[in-house]
Amino acid sequence: MKNDATKEQAALFSALADPTRLKLLKLLCSQHEPDALCVGALTGLLGVSQPAVSQHLRVLRSAGLVKGERRGYRVHYTVDTEALKRVRDLTAAATAIGEQEKDDPCETCPDDSSGKKAKKK
Repeated sequence: MKNDATKEQAALFSALADPTRLKLLKLLCSQHEPDALCVGALTGLLGVSQPAVSQHLRVLRSAGLVKGERRGYRVHYTVDTEALKRVRDLTAAATAIGEQEKDDPCETCPDDSSGKKAKKK
């Protein structure tokens, strides 16, 4: 189960690693449900080409962060708020320090009897 969470974290972080995708997600986060944006509007707001916006949206959609809704001839995009909550949870889990499970000790770092890590010789 830990491995599945790690894979999910990696996929989400990979989707958010690109600065343009991160700007795109932030822009969509600032919109409200009825104010979804189409690719043309996003192109103008981001200052990048239509194919680039479409590609970034494809990545964000495949990561489950963005939803598209057909309105006439165009698809309008919004952020999946449930997915953002999941991102927050996964980020918190990925950055948890000192919360290692007791039955999962670090086997690569031998401890001495005082509980401190032994120095390698």
